[in-house]
Amino acid sequence: MRKSTAVRTLAPLLAAALGPAALLLAPVSTAAAAPTAAAAVPGMAAAPYEYLGWGSPQKPVDVMKATGVKWFTLAFILSDGGCNPKWDGSRPLAGGSDEAAIKSIRAAGGDVMVSVGGWSGNKLGEKCSSASALAGAYQKVIDAYRLKALDVDIENTEFSNATVRQRVVDALKIVKSKNPGIVTYVTMGTTPSGPDANGKDLIKRGAAAGLANDGWVVMPFDFGGHSGTMGQATVSALDGLKAAVKSAYGYSDDAAYRHIGVSSMNGRTDEAGETVTTADFRTILGYAKQHHLARFAFWSVNRDRACGSGTEADACSGIAQSPYEFTKIVVQYQG
Repeated sequence: MRKSTAVRTLAPLLAAALGPAALLLAPVSTAAAAPTAAAAVPGMAAAPYEYLGWGSPQKPVDVMKATGVKWFTLAFILSDGGCNPKWDGSRPLAGGSDEAAIKSIRAAGGDVMVSVGGWSGNKLGEKCSSASALAGAYQKVIDAYRLKALDVDIENTEFSNATVRQRVVDALKIVKSKNPGIVTYVTMGTTPSGPDANGKDLIKRGAAAGLANDGWVVMPFDFGGHSGTMGQATVSALDGLKAAVKSAYGYSDDAAYRHIGVSSMNGRTDEAGETVTTADFRTILGYAKQHHLARFAFWSVNRDRACGSGTEADACSGIAQSPYEFTKIVVQYQG
């Protein structure tokens, strides 16, 4: 899961469920939807994560010049202790270094989506007491940066709580209704065979609520055991995700693929002995191109370089590589 190293290594498994048991919701039959809107904006489908709060972040414009990438997913927006969004729960939306970075990206011809959530910290999904309040918090972020896309990275206690899962779904439906054309992604952990029970429940809740989500995205790493290469395990996880989305929404095979996505992790992950290589990324790229996935991202640009002496784990991949090898593969994906 996507979290700071200190929390990752101490909590590789999801926390115990805080809410009621997951509800079994009947699949909702809908007409096969048109391709996701993400493909309409060049570069949006390939927007790697960059964390500007730690991990010795590179200047985004330097990354753009070196790789050709146009879009970034900037992380993370958290609660300031109440139902109010701030970067890392502490830095303001306006007037700070984060806003300056976004302006620099746009001045260089790129754009951003913003990710809300992650593994650690106070989550808006839990601190906001209703779907309307949560939608209002999301809206503050959208308005602050005139966003075309929003990513909700639902993990840890947000993910394990059925009440919060429903709140996130309902809030995103409100966001969709108030921001015509906005692209939404919901990003979550996975097993090698696809979403776990909480993930499947989340997708079913989305379908039951009529949430026209553009991309249900899995993070295929920190498996705790898998067969074959990480590229093969990722394909297996995506096959399972596609089946879950198809079942819940009643999509055709093609439409289901176009409503799923992947956010991998480059190099060594948080699991001992688990490494995602550039060959694995090329496997994922081939699958994404074949099926026209909604998204191919990864965690993170901060880590897309070899480690130097004394370099923290969140600032390098842990493997031998040249700068931005993983980003240069991801940027080849255009939807």
